[in-house]
Amino acid sequence: MKIDVIGDIHGCRAEWIDLTKKLGYSWASGIPIHPGGRKLGFVGDLTDRGPDSLGVIQDVYTLIKEDQAYYVPGNHCNKLYRYLKGNNVKIIHGLETTVAEIKALPPQKQRLITAQFKELYEKSPLYHVLDDAGLVIAHAGIRHDDIGKMSKRIESFVFYGDVTGETTEKGLPVRKDWAKEYKGDSFIVYGHTPVHEARFKNNSVNIDTGAVFGNQLTAIRYPEMEIVSLPSSMPYNKEKFRDMDFL
Repeated sequence: MKIDVIGDIHGCRAEWIDLTKKLGYSWASGIPIHPGGRKLGFVGDLTDRGPDSLGVIQDVYTLIKEDQAYYVPGNHCNKLYRYLKGNNVKIIHGLETTVAEIKALPPQKQRLITAQFKELYEKSPLYHVLDDAGLVIAHAGIRHDDIGKMSKRIESFVFYGDVTGETTEKGLPVRKDWAKEYKGDSFIVYGHTPVHEARFKNNSVNIDTGAVFGNQLTAIRYPEMEIVSLPSSMPYNKEKFRDMDFL
């Protein structure tokens, strides 16, 4: 299979559109379609913090309905889903921007975008195992011996990574670098932890290059293993990157 997997978009719709065009996709039909039959993949965290989270939701919802993409949810997707279900969640850490977009809509459109996102989330797997297990897409990664399995522990790992329960001086969660210990044959594409450049480690790659924090939006072309990126228009926030944690 040939697939272009996109890193965490976080509402940066302009960058997402430009990146697909750079990858050779046409928007003539209203969604990005590749003339060579390639499909798109998403590592999750479509929304929050950026300027057009709802536009990204509608793009990805339509792509999935048209069988033109593969999507897995991230922790921000999970939190938005719980909010839309009426659960008591704190509207912080970027969710407030998506909620503000929703509340600015007329009631009928609010109901529509809510129904679309809930359907997108509910019909998507926690992680995708593709190409005869040659490729796995998981938001924050996955251990090699957990591929093909499901549990609350695995769900937590896929959403949040290998967290220790501690926090850094910046107040960010301390995460173990699971990719350093990864020994699987499946190539893992993930995001969640912003790094300045796509980071390859032990048959895995982190493609969250912090578009919403002013760095760049990144895709990996599979099976070519080619990285394609473009600069973000958002203000740069160096405090959000974890490159040094993984040296």
